[in-house]
Amino acid sequence: MENREWKKIEGFDFKEILFDEYNGIAKITINRPRYRNAFTPRTTWEMSQAFAWCREAQHISVVILTGAGDKAFCSGGDMHVKGRGGYVGDDGVPRLNVLDVQKQIRSLPKPVIAMVNGYAIGGGHVLHLMCDLTIASDNAIFGQTGPKVGSFDAGFGASYLARIVGQKKAREIWFLCRQYSAIEAERMGMVNKVVPFDQLEDTCVEWAQIMMERSPLALRMIKAGLNAELDGQAGIQELAGDATMLYYMLDEAQEGGKAFLEKRKPDFSKYPKLP
Repeated sequence: MENREWKKIEGFDFKEILFDEYNGIAKITINRPRYRNAFTPRTTWEMSQAFAWCREAQHISVVILTGAGDKAFCSGGDMHVKGRGGYVGDDGVPRLNVLDVQKQIRSLPKPVIAMVNGYAIGGGHVLHLMCDLTIASDNAIFGQTGPKVGSFDAGFGASYLARIVGQKKAREIWFLCRQYSAIEAERMGMVNKVVPFDQLEDTCVEWAQIMMERSPLALRMIKAGLNAELDGQAGIQELAGDATMLYYMLDEAQEGGKAFLEKRKPDFSKYPKLP
């Protein structure tokens, strides 16, 4: 494994995640290895803060999501804090704020790589699904537990899973709650690549660096376009928002705004009408 120096991203008082960067790559690490990186409301709140920062940070091109240690990526919601209505944080309010994190990963205009270093189970399995790419160590284990422990994810955890592995396999995964090896997950299309554990981070960084050589706007539009087909009007809104941003960069759009401020009629006749 290459000896690279990750730098802690300052300005946050995170207790349950680690937040680091290296040469334009941000890494969000769920830091609860004692609980196989199961998340609490605080964990997901901290993850949400980190993803929001990554969206705004112009020097960050790719985000890696992983778990601390060598046993688990994320084992889902921490059953010790599960109450009626959701997972209960320090404020006593039950929440399902991991759903907000799912949407953040989905709409982040930058690639997100799941670096799966062990168990990706339950809600942790859904988190890896939400990432654009999944690279897993050969000791990774994937699967669902919801119907065994009184839970389910009928949103992205079901519909997006079915788009990846097919309806029959998705029903098997959810109805039987079996666990699958990294190689089995790769065969299903849930995982892009399986590598030895000691090569996992190197491979994720290598893939991130390759993507950083590509056009960031092209990657952004491709991600929005791939999402739009599946996400209905919300997906179309994301894609249209990116198209609007592009349009605002053109002289044609600038002409409209300038004409309004100068109290004159805009002249759009000089702009091309390509076939």
